[in-house]
Amino acid sequence: MLVLVAPGQGAQTPGFLAPWLDLDGVADRLRWWSAVTGLDLIHYGTKADADEIRDTAVAQPLLVASGLVATLALFPNPADAARVVGATAGHSVGELTAAAGTGILSAESALTLVRERGRAMAAAAAVTRTGMSAVLGGDRETVLAKIAEHGLTPANLNGAGQIVAAGTLEQLAAFAADPPEKARVRPLAVAGAFHTEHMAAAVSRLAELVPGVTVRDPRTPFISNSDGAVLHDGHDVVKRLVTQVSNPVRWDLCMETMKNLGVTGLIEVAPAGTLTGLAKRALPGVATVALKTPDDLEAARDLIDTHGGTVTTQPAPSALHSAANPPGREPVREDHA
Repeated sequence: MLVLVAPGQGAQTPGFLAPWLDLDGVADRLRWWSAVTGLDLIHYGTKADADEIRDTAVAQPLLVASGLVATLALFPNPADAARVVGATAGHSVGELTAAAGTGILSAESALTLVRERGRAMAAAAAVTRTGMSAVLGGDRETVLAKIAEHGLTPANLNGAGQIVAAGTLEQLAAFAADPPEKARVRPLAVAGAFHTEHMAAAVSRLAELVPGVTVRDPRTPFISNSDGAVLHDGHDVVKRLVTQVSNPVRWDLCMETMKNLGVTGLIEVAPAGTLTGLAKRALPGVATVALKTPDDLEAARDLIDTHGGTVTTQPAPSALHSAANPPGREPVREDHA
């Protein structure tokens, strides 16, 4: 069984989108999606420096657009993805990429929502000086207890010995001075405490918008960040996409669900690497491909030939059709939003 996954914020690096522009139609698609997002996605994906693409309002639309570019390169006919992909999931903002890929949202709807999500989360982060720190290693329960002791939130439970704590900068400083036993604490270069109560204003903004969005039910199972549940109701997925902004990402439970489903192959769309790294540690024996550049497409297709096509649910035409012809302990990255 094959699963297709999309990374979250922090996976982006300067120039990562440049190789994809060599593919026919990608530049045109990105120009169209730039109009949707109000950002020059080509500039940010090819020429912007690390500080520019760290900006939450830039990073999130850029990540979703790049993930959709890679998905369309792998599956030019979106219905083919539904035929061979057994399940899909995304880490945090990557859930919007996954929602478009499985037909819950159109590409344009996903990009509109991520545009507003990024802006609202950036605004919420500006209210209080907050941040996030990765905790590597240590006993899980000991780490969680120490996080709670300092009034922090375990914002990402990523599995494979990785938990991300979030809260005020003062709380994080005290936590760094009093770390969990046998664990390393690494501050992350992020703009705020994502997936905590500090993002409540962003949740309210998205909740205002989603009633007007066209939503379809996924026929490729969608694995939710909330609890690892397999969802089949599109409105349930979108509701969770909204509330997830202020609640922890349970990628550990997503991977547990993949294991229980019998996943044997995993492809991570661009900018890939983070989630395949976690899978190599938490899902031993599962074949992985990190789709970083078009050079990785052949390996991804080989993996599809070997592990795809075992879908037991009725396949769905993907909402990506609207984008195809527009009028879009591994090194820890800062996947958090």
